[in-house]
Amino acid sequence: MKPLSGVKRKMALGATTLAAIAASAVPGSAWSATGKAQGGSDHWGVITRNTIGSPVAALRNGPYGSFGVTGPSARPPYGTGSLGIEVADNSTSLTPPSEKVDFGNEVDFYGNPVLGLTKIGFHVFQTTENTSHGGPTNMPNIRFEINPHLTAAPTATYSSMVWLPPASPVTDRWSPYLDATTTGTWFLTGAAGTATGCNQSTPCTFTQLKTALNDGGQTPTIYTAAVGKGRDNLWAGAVDGLRINRNIYDFEAGGVRTLRAN
Repeated sequence: MKPLSGVKRKMALGATTLAAIAASAVPGSAWSATGKAQGGSDHWGVITRNTIGSPVAALRNGPYGSFGVTGPSARPPYGTGSLGIEVADNSTSLTPPSEKVDFGNEVDFYGNPVLGLTKIGFHVFQTTENTSHGGPTNMPNIRFEINPHLTAAPTATYSSMVWLPPASPVTDRWSPYLDATTTGTWFLTGAAGTATGCNQSTPCTFTQLKTALNDGGQTPTIYTAAVGKGRDNLWAGAVDGLRINRNIYDFEAGGVRTLRAN
């Protein structure tokens, strides 16, 4: 299978004038639990060590549409741009042969407490074609690489904490905000998933996941935060308005802008 056609990869810094939005721009938002500065656009990009194959995760304008769609759902929810994502299901020589990509931040969330996460979610541009490739829950993910600090698995210093979104309520247009703390399920990879029971075979709600991580050991901490897709089904679409606590990350063609939720 040939790789999917790419979106031009533009990672230049810059600020884009935003339309009327229900959030305010801030030059450097703060993580509520620690006061650490957040959201410099120069810290966002493809996490190369988590990329397999030749997928696309690129800041872009639009998408607008699909054709015939009008009103607010016909344009990105913030500004004029978004994060375009494309992955193929059968384009590598590896097992499985599918691609994987993470677009995220390896700097600004480092050391923040996992249990301090209270608001997480995004908007997605889902297409009918994507649902035909992998069903209605063929969707991109939110991923946090973490140190779980579990008493039940003391040698486990790494796990990916992954949100499996529910089906988007709409296709061929922008979705409303999808709340990762109240919809979909979460799982942990590796020994942390085994110890907590929140693994890919038996994912948990967000509340169950946080309870499982709070097992009396050290506070679990974040390494990185990202939006990603794979390794599973072919998918081509976009994400915008990634929310992590009070910060909303507006993906624009010229960079990532940090907004403060009202």
